[in-house]
Amino acid sequence: MVKVGFIHPDLGIGGAERLIVDAALALKSRGHEVELFTAHHDPGHCFAETKNGTFEVTCVGDWLPRHVFHKGYALCAYIRMIYVAIYVVYFSGRQFDVIVCDQISACIPVLTRGGAKIIFYCHFPDQLLTERKSRLKRAYRWPLDKLEEKTTGMADAILVNSKFTEQVFYATFKSLTAANTTVLYPSLNCSFFDQPAPELDGLLPDNAKFIFLSINRFERKKNLPLAIRALAALLEKLSPEKGANVHLVVAGGYDERVVENKEHYLELNVLVDDLKVSDHITFLRSFSDQQKVGLLSACSALLYTPSGEHFGICPLEAMYMGKPVVAVNSGGPLETVINNKTGYLCDPVPPAFAECMGHLVNNPHLVAKMGAAGRSHVQQNFSFKAFTRKLDNVVMTLTRS
Repeated sequence: MVKVGFIHPDLGIGGAERLIVDAALALKSRGHEVELFTAHHDPGHCFAETKNGTFEVTCVGDWLPRHVFHKGYALCAYIRMIYVAIYVVYFSGRQFDVIVCDQISACIPVLTRGGAKIIFYCHFPDQLLTERKSRLKRAYRWPLDKLEEKTTGMADAILVNSKFTEQVFYATFKSLTAANTTVLYPSLNCSFFDQPAPELDGLLPDNAKFIFLSINRFERKKNLPLAIRALAALLEKLSPEKGANVHLVVAGGYDERVVENKEHYLELNVLVDDLKVSDHITFLRSFSDQQKVGLLSACSALLYTPSGEHFGICPLEAMYMGKPVVAVNSGGPLETVINNKTGYLCDPVPPAFAECMGHLVNNPHLVAKMGAAGRSHVQQNFSFKAFTRKLDNVVMTLTRS
């Protein structure tokens, strides 16, 4: 048995958080002792496993600011993670053999002081997740970027979530070209999605027979307007009778603490009104895990709109549930969605998405055919069993070295 600690900035609801929870579940299933640490954990906005007793979750440092007058988010996040690391090493009373951290590598120098082997999971280089439109912003980011590169290289093992991210990793961190990275695809805990789908309790209108589903956080980089504009373009092509049955559900993580979430939600509502498609769209903010299963079961297809996404777990979830995926032809979906077999890979423009959506609406048999192919694809290539075996091998190799 290996004692494994996980450190994550914010145990909310998102792809990175799902990965950490699944990794913890994987190692626990192999008999390892697992504990989670974070700077923020809201029982009302988190995955069930982090609040139902599956894991012991310790939250420290939430009193530290997340920003200073809505500036300096990255610096504050670095400070919060370093604080969590200091607590784990010096004050928690725990002694770990391996510590897994992700998103923010600045905590690694502190974590190494505790004698544990460090695994860093790189979802995507943090420095590429922000813009630098001013000299002041570039000056602010320069030391943070250097710190990210230096501390990432201090990990004993570096995992990345896709071949796409691996390429970006080496192109970004020039000094780490000799580092050995391992691609560990996120996976599904398929048993969770095998549970009976709950009723949606009147969440969708009765005339919604062909449902497109979008699952993404309410952030501008997720390109949610693409799904809405594509729906509007599709409705223009369909007969009124057929179009009346088409509906789009835009569901995703929503945090009242995040200004962008609130702003973008309002922006999307304005767009819906401008395009006059409000009768065909339902917004759902911060849904439960059970509602997610219900939505994936009820929908006809998933729309996945982010460009250059590092990996993207939602296409896997949809395919496992037997649903075709219409996704942007870049980033992670290139490694998960098989074009014209498990779904469609499209240019990120409304006409291209609308055309593929129209194929599915006008040819319902494709939904079942592609859905079956997608489920088989996920079972063969992205199973929780394969994910567990690979992660456990990394952990055991480190502890023997």
